Amino acid sequence: MLRQSVFGRLAGYEDVNDAERLRHDPAMRRIVGGKAAKGRAASPSQMGRFETRWLAGPGNLRALADLSGQWIDRVRGHRSTDEVILDLDSSVSPTHVEQGHSVRNGHFGCTCYHPLFVFNQFGDLERWALRPGNVHSAGGWEQVLKPVVARYRGTVQRIAFRGDATFARPNMYEFLEAEGIEYAIRLPANQVLQERISHLLRRPQAGALLQLFPQEV
Repeated sequence: MLRQSVFGRLAGYEDVNDAERLRHDPAMRRIVGGKAAKGRAASPSQMGRFETRWLAGPGNLRALADLSGQWIDRVRGHRSTDEVILDLDSSVSPTHVEQGHSVRNGHFGCTCYHPLFVFNQFGDLERWALRPGNVHSAGGWEQVLKPVVARYRGTVQRIAFRGDATFARPNMYEFLEAEGIEYAIRLPANQVLQERISHLLRRPQAGALLQLFPQEV
């Protein structure tokens, strides 16, 4: 059923109801293996119980969250790099009908989950967390970022972090600085900041442009 769930989605079948068709598909039956190779793969009701009861258990969710990091560690042995750059960001996963922890999000304008992801500079997914739709964008960042940093601690010379304004939080700064991690985090717009950089935000006058770029005129 895990093979059927994974390969069904890779083939573009996102809904459990698609199992009614896929269970008879010769290629899917061969992928699933076992009795399915000569009979039928799992039905929609079987897949539904598998994904919502068994696969979604706390232990399995933790194992799935660790899985991509284990794959990355295997690949890292073949890459000549001594640094890692981590990007942390949230996303939106719209839901339909009634799904557990699926909540209306006013910012995205839909009922959804609000997952959190950590990627490295190669585009590899380091870790993730599936969160309710109404969670703050930075909510639970510790459970996602800290295990990744712990994995790399002592194995690379440099770790850097990038994040948008939602992660401009004191506890984030304290963690990154305590770990010796370089970081670039966008500051939220505020009146004090705007006043201090107002001289940098003025549009240049025509005369100033002529002095800077006379050859272009």
